Amino acid sequence: MAYRDGWTLRRRVVALLTVALVLLLGLAAAEALVAEKNRQNTDAVLVRTGPLRVQGQELLSALLDQETSVRGYAVNGDRKDLAPYEAGLRRERDTVASMRDLAADYPDVLRELAVVEERAARWRADVAQPVITTTERSGPAAGQALITDQTRQQFDGIRASVDRLQDEILVVGQRTADEVKRTGNVLVVLLIAAALVVAVAGAVLLLSLDRILIRPLAALVGQVRRVAAGDYRHHIEGTGPPEFRRLADDIDAMRQKIAQELDEVRQARERIEWVNSQLQKQAEELTRSNRDLEQFAYVASHDLQEPLRKVASFCQLLQRRYAGQLDERADQYIAFAVDGAQRMQRLINDLLAFSRIGRLTIGFTEVDLNKVMGDVAAQTEAGRQYADAELTWDELPVIRGEEPLLTNLLANLVSNSIKFRRPDVPPRVHVSARLVDDEWEITCRDNGIGIEPEFADKIFVIFQRLHSKDAYPGTGIGLAIVKKIAEYHGGRVWVDTDAEEGTTVRFTLPALPEDVEASRGVDDGEPAAGEESTGDPALAGDGAAAPVGRQPEAGRGETPEGTTRDGTTGGMKETVG
Repeated sequence: MAYRDGWTLRRRVVALLTVALVLLLGLAAAEALVAEKNRQNTDAVLVRTGPLRVQGQELLSALLDQETSVRGYAVNGDRKDLAPYEAGLRRERDTVASMRDLAADYPDVLRELAVVEERAARWRADVAQPVITTTERSGPAAGQALITDQTRQQFDGIRASVDRLQDEILVVGQRTADEVKRTGNVLVVLLIAAALVVAVAGAVLLLSLDRILIRPLAALVGQVRRVAAGDYRHHIEGTGPPEFRRLADDIDAMRQKIAQELDEVRQARERIEWVNSQLQKQAEELTRSNRDLEQFAYVASHDLQEPLRKVASFCQLLQRRYAGQLDERADQYIAFAVDGAQRMQRLINDLLAFSRIGRLTIGFTEVDLNKVMGDVAAQTEAGRQYADAELTWDELPVIRGEEPLLTNLLANLVSNSIKFRRPDVPPRVHVSARLVDDEWEITCRDNGIGIEPEFADKIFVIFQRLHSKDAYPGTGIGLAIVKKIAEYHGGRVWVDTDAEEGTTVRFTLPALPEDVEASRGVDDGEPAAGEESTGDPALAGDGAAAPVGRQPEAGRGETPEGTTRDGTTGGMKETVG
């Protein structure tokens, strides 16, 4: 698309800024030159003319010391009286040398300084040296005779020369101070000019932006808002720089595309509404079907209990009454029937329990897992006594959840650890916890037969078994219940395949906010409260706490759950002999 010739917005802004920059750079260069000159003049006032006046006074003082010393020697004839003369002569030479360096750029000052030097040298030749020589040879009286009004007038001429030197230094200093003032005024003028350039450039830029940017942009915004309000047929036309006109054309092309797609959307919406109506019908049908399935599962699980109980009862009666009276095959058939009925009862009960998880709820409360472990210990006491099992746990956290479900979860894990034990090896089960980010990771570790890594995920599938029912009894639904309870509480469960011995099952539960905040305040290297540790050396490896003995020892107290708490490790242990 062709556009009218004209400067783009970028080109206009760059041109304006370039002009302003050139002016400011010129002013900055002039200010730098004037500032350097001002600095030089200031240095002349502070470092040259000021010290020159001080050294002029020093020069006069040295000359006065010479004259006073000569007159004193002429009076007393004591050679010690000439010490100030000699010192004053040295001071004069040093002062003159320094003044020559400072007055190198001031010829008038150098000329007056040369006059002072010439008159001082003539006074020493005409007066000082003759008086010193005569006093040494002929005595003080002869020396005093040489000091006359004429010699005094000659020294007064030296004083007058020093005064003229000081006047010339003052004139030079005043001239330099005037130059400092002048350059300072020039600097102020240049700064004002720079400020004016900036102000004018800013005003021109503001007016230009208003004319070539703000007004066209406001017009474009008004048209876009009109389209956004629903007038998708309004043609958008841009004004101002070429960029704005191109932008207006692009927006108008987008408007046309949106209008086209809007028509397509309207058509699609009509189709979607029809599909939604069909989906709504299917959703209602699915809800009705789910309700029927729940009712069927409930009725089936309850109504099947009665015939199963009858079958199991009568099979058991047959087994007790006719055991040994029939042949061996009949006894075997009756035993199969009793076992099948009992397993069917357990399967129905487990299915009913599995279906109720998350459906029948009592609401989440704060649950102390230490108390839960006490309940688990009581529930599994018979099995642990039979297997000579040992159950221990560390200090466990408080979390939000349903206590019955969490008790069921841990009881299933502990029962599995006792069930799947190694022959002739007493089972040892240890439960611990550690805080990982904002979750508690609970670990149930045992020394049993273990699980092969390839079956780590399979065991959580309902009715999946790795062993025959003759080797290890059960319905194969326990770990599926564990998984469903953990996920219902917002966690997950898995098997740690890196365990060197036995089986390690881990699951997570959301931590309370105060526990998370407390863990963030713990210094690096210090274990947080509830961090995992193992109280059983056989399960944890080197460095774990020693197991609690069967009998209470000093420093240990009996807890209400029948467990013993180790005062040194903070762990708990349930020991069954």
